[in-house]
This record gives sequence, C-alpha cells and structure tokens, in this order.
Amino acid sequence: MSRFFIAAATALALSACSGGSNPFAEGGSGTDTDTGTDTGTGIDSDRTLPPGTPSPGADSAIYRSEPTSEEDAYAGNGYASDISYDSAKDTFTVNNLAFDGDNEYARGTKVSSLASKYAVYEADDLATDPDSSKPISQFRHRAIYGVSRNGRDKFAIVRTGAYVDYGFGGFIYQRDGDVTLPSTGQAIYNGVMAGLRDFNGAGGLEYSTADIEIAIDFDDFDETTGSRGDAVSGVITNRRIFDIDGADITSNVLTRIETSEGITLRSYPTATFKVGPGVMDDNGEILGEVSSYYTDSTGAIQEFETGNYYAIVSGNNAKRIVGVVVLENSVDPIADTVRDTSGFIVYR
Repeated sequence: MSRFFIAAATALALSACSGGSNPFAEGGSGTDTDTGTDTGTGIDSDRTLPPGTPSPGADSAIYRSEPTSEEDAYAGNGYASDISYDSAKDTFTVNNLAFDGDNEYARGTKVSSLASKYAVYEADDLATDPDSSKPISQFRHRAIYGVSRNGRDKFAIVRTGAYVDYGFGGFIYQRDGDVTLPSTGQAIYNGVMAGLRDFNGAGGLEYSTADIEIAIDFDDFDETTGSRGDAVSGVITNRRIFDIDGADITSNVLTRIETSEGITLRSYPTATFKVGPGVMDDNGEILGEVSSYYTDSTGAIQEFETGNYYAIVSGNNAKRIVGVVVLENSVDPIADTVRDTSGFIVYR
C-alpha cells in the first residue's frame, strides 16, 4: 500500500528528508514523529515555503502541504491529514475532515479521472448511526490524485463544497528522490493539470482541467548571495470546467461572467507565471505568483485571477516537475470568490 500524508498543524506528518520515512513510499511505516511545522525556508531567500520537509536537499525526497489558515480557522486550508492510498483497493483514507463517511474515499463513479491522467475519489454520501441504524447525510468531499510515470512524483488535492466558505481540505505535492539541476541552458516541460473549484460565499464543487507548459532558464537570472537565480515561466491554457457529474459547463461559466461584467470572453482566461529572480532554489523547489487577465468593455486589461504556484523539480537533469497551482477570482458572480486548486506533473 502506498502511503502519503498531508501535514496539518494538529497532526503528525512524515519527514521526507534523508534518514526519515518517505510519506509516499510503498509500504511506508508512518512512524516518523516530525511535526511538519517547520516552514522549510528556501536557501538565501526571503520567501516562505509551505510546511513539510524541515531540512530539504537536492539529494533527498521533499514533500510540501497546504498551510493552515492562520487568520481564520474556519477557512479550512490544510486541515486534511493522514491521507493514505491503498493501491490494492484503489481507495484513499483521509483524516480530520468532518462528515466524510468512514474516511475512506472510493474511486469516483460519474467522474473517475480528469485529463486522462489523474484519478478522482469521493467520500460516502451516507453514514449510519450504529445505535439506531439511522442514516446520516454526509458532506460532499472529492479528492484528486496524480502520480508520475515512474511513480516518484505525486500530488493530492482534497476539497469539499459543503460550506458557505471554502470549507476544509488540503493539498500535498512531493518528490520521492533527488534532483540534478543543470547549470546552463534552458528546459521546457509540458503536461496537463486537473483541479477542484470551490467557492467562498456559495456551496458546491466543480472540476477543472487545463494544459500547462513550464520553461526554466538555468543561465539567468544571475546567482545572488549563493543561491540559484533561475528564471521560471509558465502558461496555463485550454482551461475547461466541469460540474460534479462531469458535464462540461465552461460555456455556462463564461456566459455568466460576460453577462455580469459586460464583456466578451473567447475562452477561459490564460494564466501565466510571474517571471522574476528568487523563485527557485538549489533543492529544485519553486514558489511564485500566477495570474490571468481579461479585456473589459473599454478595452482596458483587467486582472481576472491571482494566486501562487508551488512545485518541485525532480530527476537526473531535471526531467520532471510536480506541483500545485491555486488561483482565486472575484469576477465570477456565482460567489464572492472562486478558488481553483489544480495539480500537475510535467515532463521535458
């Protein structure tokens, strides 16, 4: 059984550094006592990486998980913990989320996979009171799981649409091995991504898919204070949205935005990475900003979404990248804000 864990502030998480248990390893014991509270600050950088591996290195496995919401405990970010995958039964076990049945998520029925790459899992709709045998309606929870071709890079996302706010969930992304980063040249990576859309100010869940292309310039920006200065760019295109039953509702979403804003959208806006120094470190960890734009009725460029991307480069000669993108917008009238949490694995 493959096991991996999303760290939460109140739960134990496994260390993926050298000498510790590997959260994604086949048959992992789950006995490491690292609390997962170290932020893993990048090398010679003022950025703060998500919680996870306390002492990351280029020659070690690394995992990162969604930070908890410090300003609002009810926002629910990073609450999912002790997520484990049972390959024999093709099920997920997720701890620390209320009203998700017996914590075991089965392969999705109406939506079993997204982008033909990533598996979808769902919690039970009903639980039973063992005393009275009465049924208890459960909250809607969904999980997306992605794994690289060689099984050494993984991500998982868990969300629920049962709350007026975003609700409780989490994400994790991980490299099960080392990385050798080139010192010169450039590399381009391509793949697909899949995500869950939830809402602040409305209930419900939706799925999303997209194509993603990432490029790294290993020559520039120049190194500063001993750390890498590699530039990273990314483009997210061909974005589609699906309802909980798998129906493509992209045109419906575009129509309601167009009606609300008095604009015309040919497609869901392309999202791009912000390019600048200091986004990648010597361990292969990448953290940066991402946004998308649209043209309003006056012809002016307006911001559509803002957010962050989190990623880890892996393999000899930096062959793969695994990561998560979180984007929010307040343009869609369906809710106060709409959040898309998508995972990806891309290849050179």
